[in-house]
Amino acid sequence: MQQNTGIHRAIQPVAKARTEVDEHNLVDKTEAPADPQLRRTGRRPQRDQSQRFYVSVQAKFALAFMVSLVWTVVSTLLALPWLHDLAAVVSWPVAIFAVGGIAVLPGMMNAFLVTGLLLDRRPPRKPLLDYPAISILVAAYNEESSIADTLRSIAQQEYPGEFEVLVIDDGSKDATAAIVEANPYPWARLLRQPRNMGKAAALNRGLAESKHDYVITLDADSFLFGDALARLVERYFSDPSSTRAVAGTMLVRNSRKNWVTRAQEWDYFHGIAAIKRVQSLFQGTMVAQGAFSIYDREALVEIGGWQDCVGEDIVLTWAMLVRGWRVGHAEDACCFTNVPDNLRQFVKQRQRWSRGMMEAFRQHPRILLAPRMSTLFVWWNVLFPWLDLAYTLCFIPGVILAGFGVYWVAGPMTLVLLPMALLMNYVMYRIGVGMFASQNLRVRRNVLGFLVYAFTYSLILQPASVVGYLSELFGTRKTWGSK
Repeated sequence: MQQNTGIHRAIQPVAKARTEVDEHNLVDKTEAPADPQLRRTGRRPQRDQSQRFYVSVQAKFALAFMVSLVWTVVSTLLALPWLHDLAAVVSWPVAIFAVGGIAVLPGMMNAFLVTGLLLDRRPPRKPLLDYPAISILVAAYNEESSIADTLRSIAQQEYPGEFEVLVIDDGSKDATAAIVEANPYPWARLLRQPRNMGKAAALNRGLAESKHDYVITLDADSFLFGDALARLVERYFSDPSSTRAVAGTMLVRNSRKNWVTRAQEWDYFHGIAAIKRVQSLFQGTMVAQGAFSIYDREALVEIGGWQDCVGEDIVLTWAMLVRGWRVGHAEDACCFTNVPDNLRQFVKQRQRWSRGMMEAFRQHPRILLAPRMSTLFVWWNVLFPWLDLAYTLCFIPGVILAGFGVYWVAGPMTLVLLPMALLMNYVMYRIGVGMFASQNLRVRRNVLGFLVYAFTYSLILQPASVVGYLSELFGTRKTWGSK
């Protein structure tokens, strides 16, 4: 999902050994005693009946929807002169396509997200009496530079329950397998694929050979921070009983490398995490990313595991949603990952994400008719091609024309978008900072990343998404594309 520009600082990445950052790993000693209802059986606690004011999730959804509807009506009325002027030049259909795609619809989505974030008061996760045994699947292909750090980060977690780690080497051509074989951890096991068969096949192999009821996937270039494993499991058991997966929070580990990674640092911290939080509130996080998420094993088996496609985690998540299951988000279970560090890899990754969304629609079209709150976000995904096309074909040329004094698309009327954009970004920033503070993490200056994210990011991201849509539509060859 594309984000609007931000107005604050990006994050201080923390990817150090536990012995180096003990003072930053928040362990709240004042938490209430473990709730006896939170056991390995998967039972969730009932809502505290003594709570004086309780607003149901359905009521919050209705309020957020009404706010976004009012904003849409107001913004449409304000945009009427703009529409009339543009229609006189390019026709009414083109004017509606342009103004709707670059102003009205994004404003509607932002109004809903801001309201949802302000209303989000989820029950806190609690320690468990019994931490369930978990299986951690790590699909690895040519990860000799990072796999040892990934295993070390797992060792530093001190997870209170039993766990196993299955590293599935997907036909690597480097020393990945040798590094895993030489690891000193008794809980880590290497599985070798006969050749490079893709991430989905590797994860399915790991699922078949794992032995525990709860499965966590972790990318081979990721680094778990603090008590991420325990926090992820605790959130799973604190969420409603219909939950079958919970996505962790992904942050950028290699942000200092160059301007490409610095901009993505802001995107992950400021945009993606906040949107997942709102989706989780309304019972349907759209993607439990394979980079760090927990799943119920029985649910994975019923679905048939991961499909062989470029967006295997999107397709898997939607298979859960279409069955009426809930997918949550653990905002304080943090995992730092290496993001693409050059423009080509970044564009390929975002094209793959766009293709994955279209794959999910093709495999699960019934999700559009599911009578649940999260269906709204599915319909937003339907609108994304419109928004990306309007930005690519109308707004970017409009900015160029504005430089020559022609204000058909970009001009004074676009300033109407600024108040909502500023409010949206401020709320997202404050919530992100609050989560960081809970773990003794600090926000650092990243001026270059902010400038690129604010003024250049969409110029790259949205045209890349359009290419991804077209590639899927015309059936071009699929590749992972980010290695």
